[in-house]
Amino acid sequence: QWHVAESGGGMVQPGGSLRLSCVVSGGTLDNLCILWFRQASGKERELVARSTHDGNTAYADAVKGRFTISKDIPKKTVYLQINDLKPEDTAVYYCNSYRNGVLGSWGLGTQVTVSS
Repeated sequence: QWHVAESGGGMVQPGGSLRLSCVVSGGTLDNLCILWFRQASGKERELVARSTHDGNTAYADAVKGRFTISKDIPKKTVYLQINDLKPEDTAVYYCNSYRNGVLGSWGLGTQVTVSS
């Protein structure tokens, strides 16, 4: 079973950027779908980006054009580059593996706070 560990969050001003990292353990990153979610305080967890097993990417409308997901297979790391941050991007960000219709174990997430 794959396990993940997120990092890279922080507090930034509106318009700033962050690069979140998701280190995957328990197997290879090849042919593995990785999803990035976020959960704002008092709201449900939402899917914001995915990198499919064959390398395709997709984004939620709210983040399209500002978020970019990428994989470094030798490092077993998936990145989420976030640009032009907005206050509504404030949330805990989680990554997870997705294989055969099943999500892997959840990590602790990484907090992103956008505030002036």
